Amino acid sequence: MRALDVTHRLVELPGSPGVEIHAVEQGSGPLVLLVHGFPETWYSWRSQLPALAAAGHRAVAIDVRGYGRSSKPEDTAAYGMLAHVADNVGVVRALGEDTAVVVGHDWGSPIAANSALLRPDVFRAAALMSVPYAPRGGPRPTDAFAAIPGDEEFYVSYFQEPGRAEAEMEPDVRAWLAGFYAALSGDTMPPPDAPALHFVPKGGRMSDRMPRDGRRPQWLSEADLDAYAAEFERGGMRGPLARYRNMDRDWADLAAWDGAPLTCPSLFVAGDLDPSLTWLSAALDAYPATLPGLLSSHILKGCGHWVQQERAEEVNEILVDWLRQVG
Repeated sequence: MRALDVTHRLVELPGSPGVEIHAVEQGSGPLVLLVHGFPETWYSWRSQLPALAAAGHRAVAIDVRGYGRSSKPEDTAAYGMLAHVADNVGVVRALGEDTAVVVGHDWGSPIAANSALLRPDVFRAAALMSVPYAPRGGPRPTDAFAAIPGDEEFYVSYFQEPGRAEAEMEPDVRAWLAGFYAALSGDTMPPPDAPALHFVPKGGRMSDRMPRDGRRPQWLSEADLDAYAAEFERGGMRGPLARYRNMDRDWADLAAWDGAPLTCPSLFVAGDLDPSLTWLSAALDAYPATLPGLLSSHILKGCGHWVQQERAEEVNEILVDWLRQVG
């Protein structure tokens, strides 16, 4: 994407002194806020920005706090879900808008869902990608992860201890990212009978389960990988990993919304090869009750986790069609 195609700005958030969110904007019209996941940046929406702008929307992709050019608070507690919802509201207000449609991928999906759930006055519709909506409920998350049987460690548990996962990722961020992207991409992921990426071998590292053949996914050029690596080499992995380290705090903070359905107009898009659909299948099955405003759901064949990058044109068509329905 040429630099002149988009406008970069640091948005100062009303009510959050000292916190700035990097926003990348293209187009004019109704606001669509794009929220990335782990380990990505605003750049994951590089194909959606021009498509949404061409369709008559003001498309804005942010670096979530802790990522890219946005603020990176020192306190791990500053990365709770309520803070991310407040950031999204603050961005909308700072851009001079009253309402927006919010779109999220991976961790951005629950951030988008909770933004619409907690602030329906601001977020009038929500599109969720790769991670299904699941209302707050059940046992404390870290207790649930610790109870998973077997000798291997669930990746979220592996991410909990500050410094542990960073020690694996930061010595060669570019190589770690390349392996992680390949492991979850439809055209380069290991075969179904291979050990799962989401479980860390006892005494091992997450990267032990990543492909070792050096193949890059078709959607990931060397320039794309360089763009991602540069941001994480500069900013480190502590902020991005802090999102995982707040899951118990989120569980406590969202107690008032236990079991709450997301009723606004919604969309779900995922790849049929995404491992998330396997271990979150119950959330999909519950959609009639938990996502009653669902206007359409799309499971893309042969696609992995990075859905808006793997299938950019198809996702753009789905998004634009859905936005027409939302109005």
